[in-house]
Amino acid sequence: MITVLAVHFTVAAVTPFLFRRWGRNAFYALAAVPGLSFVWLLFQHGAVYSGAGSSGAGAVAEVFPWIPGLKLEFAFRMDALAWVMSLLVLGVGALVLVYCARYFKKKDQDLGGFGAQLLAFAGAMFGLVVADDLLLMFIFWELTTILSYLLIGFARTRLAARRSALQALMVTTAGGLAMLVGLIMLGFSAGTYRISAILEQAPALVSGPSSAAVAAAVVLILVGAITKSALVPFHFWLPGAMAAPTPVSAYLHAAAMVKAGVYLVARLAPGFAETAYWPPIVLGLGLATMLVGGYRALRQTDIKLILAYGTVSQLGFLTMVVGLGTPDAALAGLAMLLAHGLFKATLFLVVGIIDHQSGTRDVRKLSGVFSSSRALGIVAGIGAASMAGVPLLAGFVAKESVLEAFVHHAGGGDPWGMLVLAGIVLGSVLTFAYSARFMWGAFATKPGVEPTPFKAIRPSFIAAPALLSLLTIAYGVWPAPVDGWIQPYAALFATATPDAGIPAAEAGHLALWHGFTPALGLTAVTFVLGLAMYYGRDLVARAQSFVPGWIDGDRAYQHTVGALDDVAVWITGRTQRGSLYFYLAVILTVAFALPMTALVLANKPLPEGLYFIDPNSPLQIVAGAGIVIGALAAVKANKRFLAVLMVSVTGYGIALMFALQGAPDLALTQMLVETIILVAFVLAMRSLPAELRDRTGGKYRVVRVIIGLAFGTTMVFAAIYAMGARVATPVSLEFPRLAYEGGGGLNIVNVTLVDIRVWDTFGEISVLALAATGVASLIFVRGRGDGIRISSTVAAGSVGRRTGVDPGSRDAAALAISRKFAASTRDAWIVAGRTLAPERRSIIFEVVTRLIFHSMIIFSLYLLLAGHNFPGGGFAGGLTAGLALTIRYLAGGRFELREATPISAGTLLGIGLATAAASGVVPLLLGGQAFQTAIIELWLPVFGDIKFVTSTIFDIGVYIVVIGLVLDVLRSLGAEIDEHFEEQAAAPAEDGEPVDVAAGTAGKGKA
Repeated sequence: MITVLAVHFTVAAVTPFLFRRWGRNAFYALAAVPGLSFVWLLFQHGAVYSGAGSSGAGAVAEVFPWIPGLKLEFAFRMDALAWVMSLLVLGVGALVLVYCARYFKKKDQDLGGFGAQLLAFAGAMFGLVVADDLLLMFIFWELTTILSYLLIGFARTRLAARRSALQALMVTTAGGLAMLVGLIMLGFSAGTYRISAILEQAPALVSGPSSAAVAAAVVLILVGAITKSALVPFHFWLPGAMAAPTPVSAYLHAAAMVKAGVYLVARLAPGFAETAYWPPIVLGLGLATMLVGGYRALRQTDIKLILAYGTVSQLGFLTMVVGLGTPDAALAGLAMLLAHGLFKATLFLVVGIIDHQSGTRDVRKLSGVFSSSRALGIVAGIGAASMAGVPLLAGFVAKESVLEAFVHHAGGGDPWGMLVLAGIVLGSVLTFAYSARFMWGAFATKPGVEPTPFKAIRPSFIAAPALLSLLTIAYGVWPAPVDGWIQPYAALFATATPDAGIPAAEAGHLALWHGFTPALGLTAVTFVLGLAMYYGRDLVARAQSFVPGWIDGDRAYQHTVGALDDVAVWITGRTQRGSLYFYLAVILTVAFALPMTALVLANKPLPEGLYFIDPNSPLQIVAGAGIVIGALAAVKANKRFLAVLMVSVTGYGIALMFALQGAPDLALTQMLVETIILVAFVLAMRSLPAELRDRTGGKYRVVRVIIGLAFGTTMVFAAIYAMGARVATPVSLEFPRLAYEGGGGLNIVNVTLVDIRVWDTFGEISVLALAATGVASLIFVRGRGDGIRISSTVAAGSVGRRTGVDPGSRDAAALAISRKFAASTRDAWIVAGRTLAPERRSIIFEVVTRLIFHSMIIFSLYLLLAGHNFPGGGFAGGLTAGLALTIRYLAGGRFELREATPISAGTLLGIGLATAAASGVVPLLLGGQAFQTAIIELWLPVFGDIKFVTSTIFDIGVYIVVIGLVLDVLRSLGAEIDEHFEEQAAAPAEDGEPVDVAAGTAGKGKA
């Protein structure tokens, strides 16, 4: 099973490349994936059903541990229910992909993306039905939601498609979130997330002490099922999804996705059909959906919408049957599910052919299509007849078993049984009527309507629906194989739920002829009344015209969304006022009011052993005084630079605190980070006025002081109480042993970052890369800024080849001129400093840079390599190297920065992330765990005994990522702003004034 999933998603990933090479014929290659998986599924029949006796215990299971501590695992299980569902998912999926090869035109755009999404959806749906873990099933559940959103919105330029895709996403995602809560509650109550284990415990869960929580969990799960399967009141999204291409409708909205909710009800029914709220939700909403969908189908003039509302009706019908909770209903439910998948997929594919060949789906314009294509009419007639329940077809066999199950249910003493049975008969009448309406609207010759021009159909185009119609006939004439597939699932209800007056062994079998039974009589009544509604369609239409137009689920949805938008606008207008003071006041007030209220109400004494100053470190008084003075000075400063500098004083004071408390790693990192931040602020502030203006008036000054003091006081007491509330042994006490024995290092902090909690660090460096990309995207409009740009006609020889500068640019000319004045053009060093204006140069700073740059780079490498046992590590080393680049940029400007770093920031970030990821993947390939550390001890000449820990490779990735981040900040806030200043200074040159290239300033008479 895991192999089938892997193949689906792997091929989906390379699908765009297949379409570039083969065009729309690549759909045939994609169809081979679910096609071969379908063949594999057939070979699993023996394994799945060999142990399936009366208990239905036969199954094939695959389990791959993931995070055992959190009970997360890749658990797959294929039993009778999953096997039957997989027949639809893989079989219909393969035929739909074959159909796509002739449905789409050669000139259609983005078929590669569409094919990848459709194939990935097939894999996600297969994963959903075979998942034996609640959380794993939810992951696949949401994957189908996302992929259906993309597939429905395939026509991105059409407003209706985008609107329908968003509507489907919002409705099904809302239900999915409710379902997630229910799944967690159910798994917590059961003590396991394995679905098979939960169903075994179901009787005890339903009647045990946690029965109320279990009942609530089941209700929440059913919310997800009814939104996914478009039951009332969420039925409106499915007809709207018909904006998708017809293959999507045939697969997702007839055979696969919308069946997910039905599948979930069928999966839980053996264990939870007796919970308190199950019958009213499943039977009540199912019956309402069946009637509403059938009624709405009779009002449609688009043959695709007739089928869409018919699908809504049938989904309600299916939910009722599989959720009834009796053996004969379970048998009938799965039989109907298979029959529905066959005839509804057939009809949707037929609609696609009609639309493709005639250019319309309107019943008022279609006329004489049967005369133009009798083969298509026969294929559609088989599907429509099966949908109506005509004998000798799959729909008849399945519907007879359904009616038989509800006849037994009505006679079993349920007071609502007869009402439900009457509703099902009425819904079946509507089904027959809209089936006839579909055939009349699509194929009949209508008086007064011109015959519809209809192109000839290629055999390859009609092959998929024709094969499905043949299967519909075969199923109806010979239902025995289907009966054998379903019986093990039906047997699950014999012990879980008492049958309605029939021994479990007599739950029933699928057959074409059961004799003269009450169910057959109800079928006859259905045909008579259905024909009457069809021939009296004009009268029915007039009766429907009296129903008010406001009774519409889609309209209710639009009004609800509109009301939410209005409320959001009202709230936003009163909270997002553009005032930083207001935002901070609200945030800080909430941040101190709630914790302080909790502390006061708790009324607990302060922990013992408090002291104001650590007697072992009196220098804390100096550090603390510096922090306070820096904070007060930042508040009182009237210049931006002074304010930022004073804020940095507080940061350096905290670094001193760390050092005094015996945390050199934290002190070093804090000092380096504070320095980098200071540089970034100073660079960014060059574009801002020097003075701080528009400060909050005096009337708010007292309020600000009160809020600030209250917040600070609250945080102090919260920290004191938090430290005094510990009752368990701190986990950190084990870190020294874990760091040395498991991580092979003495530096506990660094080993924790690259080994013990490496997943956290990997997430953090990923965030760093995203942050750098975000900064670059805010600054750069034309590109990331890895090259230096300003177009000109001046040539610069080989300069561009080394620096990435455009050889025909003014910047290249500037570098060429500066090299003429360099002491050595072969090994130029800070020659780009000569491109700075004289007033911006500092000879002393350039000399200092020459002296310390290489030393800082070497020191950064030392911190990287020594960080496993001594203060340092990849983060500290990367910051040190970043500071070295910062100094070189300040000494020589943006040209020198480019000279110092010929590799782009984006490339560095990518290399760093790739290196860190590789250190996690390689152990997996070698049979270990992700990010597993190996300790290698060896002896080398000169160096002696060497102890190398492979987590250092991860640290190297961190080192490179941090350098890339600093470089991106320097180019974003430094080089890019420099370029803007130079463009402004050179602006007079557009009027004919020459430019001093070396100085970067405009002036008359300079060359």
